[in-house]
Amino acid sequence: MAASPAPRTEPDAIIVGGGLSGLVAAAELVDAGKHVVIVDQEPEASLGGQAWWSFGGLFLVDSPEQRRMGVHDSLDLARQDWAGTAGFDRDEDEWGRRWAEAYLEFAAGEKRAWLHEKGVRFFPVVGWAERGGYGAIGHGNSVPRFHITWGTGPGVLAPFVARVQAGAAAGLVELRYRHRVDELVVESGGVVGVRGTLLADDPAKRGEPSNRDAVGEFELRAAAVVVASGGIGGDHDLVRQYWPERMGPAPTAMLSGVPAHVDGRMLAISEQAGARLVNRDRMWHYTEGIANWDSVWPLHGIRILPGPSSMWFDAEGRRLPPPLFPGFDTLGTLEHIVATGHAHSWFVLTQKIIEKEFALSGSEQNPDLTGKDLKLLADRLGSGAPGPVEAFKRHGVDFVVADTLPELFDGMRALSPDVPLDTENIEREIVARDRELDNEFSKDLQLIAVRGARRYRGDKLIRVATPHRILDPKAGPLIAVKLHLLTRKTLGGIQTDLSSRALGADGTPVPGLYAVGEAAGFGGGGVHGYRALEGTFLGGCLFTGRAAGRAIARG
Repeated sequence: MAASPAPRTEPDAIIVGGGLSGLVAAAELVDAGKHVVIVDQEPEASLGGQAWWSFGGLFLVDSPEQRRMGVHDSLDLARQDWAGTAGFDRDEDEWGRRWAEAYLEFAAGEKRAWLHEKGVRFFPVVGWAERGGYGAIGHGNSVPRFHITWGTGPGVLAPFVARVQAGAAAGLVELRYRHRVDELVVESGGVVGVRGTLLADDPAKRGEPSNRDAVGEFELRAAAVVVASGGIGGDHDLVRQYWPERMGPAPTAMLSGVPAHVDGRMLAISEQAGARLVNRDRMWHYTEGIANWDSVWPLHGIRILPGPSSMWFDAEGRRLPPPLFPGFDTLGTLEHIVATGHAHSWFVLTQKIIEKEFALSGSEQNPDLTGKDLKLLADRLGSGAPGPVEAFKRHGVDFVVADTLPELFDGMRALSPDVPLDTENIEREIVARDRELDNEFSKDLQLIAVRGARRYRGDKLIRVATPHRILDPKAGPLIAVKLHLLTRKTLGGIQTDLSSRALGADGTPVPGLYAVGEAAGFGGGGVHGYRALEGTFLGGCLFTGRAAGRAIARG
């Protein structure tokens, strides 16, 4: 196969991957007047990577939005929450700790102003994700910190895409799609370029699988190479290979929360070039996945972003124990479900709950916020469930809607005929829970948590339903949702210093090699430790990409 023509001038940097972290690094380099080549194995339609599909949540500390909602946050409180959540306990965590401290200062400092100057704006109601439930020094956010970008994921991407496109128009950026990197070129112990395969053109739309037909080869050289290729969530075999033993056997069935091209190839390629990979057994997958009735990629799953009121049962009909309530502890719930020996669980709820508490993760599932459509947003804030939620209720294969419990149980059995379902226990739990509503106080910790959540103005306004009996016909119909495990994020990766330089086995930087975003464990090979606080994945891409771009620009 013939090699592609060499560029006329050697760029200052090659960025492998056109997702958010790579675009941020490129934008910083354009601002410094540097010449950048971005290579990506996917077609142009997928520019922006996983971030385009995201809900656009960003972690901020002591923001004006929080203060307007009556939330008192501080850097010290955020440090406490991060430490209790991450659980750093390995020698390999030293750089993760340093990145965590730097990121917390960024989130409490210039992050919002930096984004605001670029035109990023936020929905005024701050969300409360990962509520924890293990005490003040345990996992979880003590206060709401999930700031939804006006425009969701595309809104986060927009200023960086625009800057890169302006750089391309000025001759500073080359965007080379269908360029798959197969090797990092190493000379004299340093990375000096990339080699790879030219893939055939493909009309695939954003997120759709594209062909892997080779039509040529290429080699590019530069003083710096930035790995911005994402994690492993699209390759279930890799997920199972690195599945943590502490969480039991890897599930046999999972949905994919990311496109198939999130394949983790560049992690092994970077390791071959001398980079140190750490914490590969740390990962972040969701338990509230539902099969997309209008799928884009194979096994396409959507995550329900739940409020706290739905009753949660395992595959056999046992209620999940405290504090494994919807939205409280993602990985704790994942570990519990996997231990049951099944790969699914159930929400049981009412129409009144779904109308107030169900949101769907993803830019395409939130046309009001993504499209900045005030009329659609008003509809969301009014009566009834959001349109995309109702569409899933009507068309989704995982929803059962019924007027009575016997009918609901018949539908649940039909969706999972091979697993015995203890419907007597489910009914007993529902009836007992409903009796607790005779008083404003209760021993049911989930009801206590729901009432506590409604003391926060944002939850009471748009997120948490008024406590009511599940079996109240006026709140119906009854709804059951079969929930699947959903792959999403890699929390470990290439270890980096605070300039996003990739570190080798001896702890010193590999000359010429940088890593950003999910490929770097969002900083240091694992800024989150074992668990994440939500809103920190996009933020990690922003922060690491910015660090790499500025470091390369400084030379």
